[in-house]
Amino acid sequence: MKTLTLLMTMSLLLAFVWERVDMVRLGYRIERLKSDKVRLERERDELRVKVSSLTSPARIAKVATEKLGMVPPRQDQVVVVRLEPEAPSPTSLAEFEIKLAKHDVSRKVR
Repeated sequence: MKTLTLLMTMSLLLAFVWERVDMVRLGYRIERLKSDKVRLERERDELRVKVSSLTSPARIAKVATEKLGMVPPRQDQVVVVRLEPEAPSPTSLAEFEIKLAKHDVSRKVR
């Protein structure tokens, strides 16, 4: 009987210690995941700033003109195409325009 009581006590003690060790391990994991979350949020914010700066219209215009040698189309290069829907629908516009620029092949780009 004493042996059974001793075994039960040791089993309960072992279960208690196991639970405490597991709680500490999970606590460390939670802290590591929190720091990973903070690091990833910072990286996300940095990438958003980078995307914003790279997609700014002023920067795109500067790269287009300085690095690619592009220029705005001349007035005689712009063609306005008016499209009217075949059947009127409540969600479509009655009429809209599309502006296209003709490409002048005779001009050489730097």
